[in-house]
Amino acid sequence: MNLLVELFVEELPPKALKKLGESFASVLADSLKAQGLAAVDAAVSSFASPRRLGVHVAGVATKAADKAVQQKLMPVAVALTADGQATPALLKKLAAIGAGPDVVPQLKRQPDGKAEALFWDSMVAGATLAQGLQKALDETLAKLPIPKVMTYQLADGWSDVKFVRPAHGIVALHGGDVVPVKALGLTSGRITKGHRFEATTPELSIDSADSYAAQLFEQGAVIASFAERRAEISRQLKGAADALSLTPIDDEALLDEVTALVERPNVLTCAFEAEFLAVPQECLILTMKANQKYFPLLDSHGKLTRHFLVVSNIAPADASAVVQGNERVVRPRLADAKFFFDQDRKKTLEDRLPGLAKVVYHGKLGSQGERAERVRAIAHAIVNQLSMATLPYTVEADDEFKVLDSKVKQAAQLAKCDLLTDMVGEFPELQGIMGGYYARHEGLRDGVAIAIEDHYKPRFAGDALPRNHTGTVVALADKLETLVGLFGVGQLPTGDKDPFALRRHALGVIRILVEKNLPLHLPALIDAAVPPFGELVTNPQDTRQTLLTFFADRLAVSLRDQGYGAQEVDAVLALNPTRLGDIPRRLEAVRAFAALAEAASLAAANKRVANILKKVEGELPTEVKPELLQEAAEQALAAAIAEVQPAADLLFEQHDYTGSLKALAALKAPVDAFFDDVMVNAEDPLLRANRLALLGRLHAAMNRVADLSRLAT
Repeated sequence: MNLLVELFVEELPPKALKKLGESFASVLADSLKAQGLAAVDAAVSSFASPRRLGVHVAGVATKAADKAVQQKLMPVAVALTADGQATPALLKKLAAIGAGPDVVPQLKRQPDGKAEALFWDSMVAGATLAQGLQKALDETLAKLPIPKVMTYQLADGWSDVKFVRPAHGIVALHGGDVVPVKALGLTSGRITKGHRFEATTPELSIDSADSYAAQLFEQGAVIASFAERRAEISRQLKGAADALSLTPIDDEALLDEVTALVERPNVLTCAFEAEFLAVPQECLILTMKANQKYFPLLDSHGKLTRHFLVVSNIAPADASAVVQGNERVVRPRLADAKFFFDQDRKKTLEDRLPGLAKVVYHGKLGSQGERAERVRAIAHAIVNQLSMATLPYTVEADDEFKVLDSKVKQAAQLAKCDLLTDMVGEFPELQGIMGGYYARHEGLRDGVAIAIEDHYKPRFAGDALPRNHTGTVVALADKLETLVGLFGVGQLPTGDKDPFALRRHALGVIRILVEKNLPLHLPALIDAAVPPFGELVTNPQDTRQTLLTFFADRLAVSLRDQGYGAQEVDAVLALNPTRLGDIPRRLEAVRAFAALAEAASLAAANKRVANILKKVEGELPTEVKPELLQEAAEQALAAAIAEVQPAADLLFEQHDYTGSLKALAALKAPVDAFFDDVMVNAEDPLLRANRLALLGRLHAAMNRVADLSRLAT
């Protein structure tokens, strides 16, 4: 028969409901499976609504099967006397496990390491469903991911209970029978409650485990399944939006939260006055989502319209009062946003610059004003590095490096000024975005406005990168200032704690350098970011090295997350490439090389060469003297290197890393022959030095793109 367990509680925290429901179902079901009361592949259904957590488990037994258990008692030398009689220690052990002296003849002697031990085979009775469910329920409640525990009194007025919210009932049904369990001061039964206002009866008596969801829906006006309720809201949102030829905003977190707020969703269409559309849409969308849990509607161009959708928890015959109530509630919020926007535009960003000096950034790193000056200096240094890069970096036709530098300095100086605006004070999530709007309002160059808006990008994994050169430089400078400054004063991430999101900042730098293929070198960028701090960074060299290690770790994790193999990543990063824009091409080259028939043999040979060269004492010989190449195999290898290396090097210089590595495939046969026929460590020191020099040349030729020895298994 199937089992249903429901815990009926007061309104649960909406942002935690999804995880609470998943945990309640999975932990309880796993415990029943572990006790042998349910099959390992038993179907499990989760229920989670604002006032209930539940689970339905298919095929639950009334009693678990008895189980044969072998228990180790103690070493034979301790358990038995010389003539084979039980020692007091053995008798005491048997008594402790509920057995008497009569079982001694049944004990088994089996090897246990270097000695023998006594083992007792017995049958353990399987748990009854009542016992097993009680254990499972206790485990489940103890493991719930409760964000904040509250303490409340039971009905007796004396006892206290700690739980996420006060609980009022437990339903536990095996088929149609109540399973007696207790928790949180409650005893199980079959009574629960439906929707506060729309249930057909104040209390519902659940007939059986399998009728639970249907009874709640039909009599209780509740969709108990979180997933089904979420899907129903999505369906209604789409239907209401389609009727207006509009699209609801895509926000999975908001959808989850609204699903956790309603038991019987009813989507209604509302609207606000068109005059509010003069306010930047990000402000209106944020206030509707964050404060009211509404779904704004967008037109086909992604522009906000005056229409929005409300997910109501009631479905009256005439919904006009609900619609009007929501429209009346949102109006003051939108009016506040319009007021903030209008007031903010009375001062320019530059007017706000002096105020940054009064805003503390960090106790050891000064004010936001000082920070802005550091970002400006770092951005200027980055422009200089771009202008002198060995690889060409083309900016817009009207954007020569002097012009770019001017834009970068202006954007860097003004980027933090919107922190002093009323709008960002109310909605911190809009920092940068509002700066861009205010810059455009003031008539600043569009490239500067875009850079101010984009300088926080990427804000999170998968976020877009800055859209123009100015924004790219300022975003890099801003992130490097944060990393160098906080690392310089010892504020490093530890374990899972990263209060300043330094891992995210590092990944942002990596993404910009890699995805925009910038001709910049990471160590040089860090070097440029240190001087503006002056004496604030007390040990620049330690800070530099720690940061480079931190970046290397973040880069390795990022590349593995993108699907590159650990060996591929290890091979490329082993060379410590400083220009991160090169790395994707190097990885693709390594992957292509690994697919060659010659790859395994060359990787193994490369590893062997590396091990030989590591053992060389003193300076490694570098000159290969043709007259000392005595063996045919070493002559052939020298000739092959002389033929292959120029082509491989040329392809490398052209950044055709795949072609460069593929050219090395021709070395397989001569390398194999060399190791088969030539003794590297010859007794003659001249021959030995010449052969080491030859291997050194081979090693250098093979490891320009990646350390191929890391591909050896």
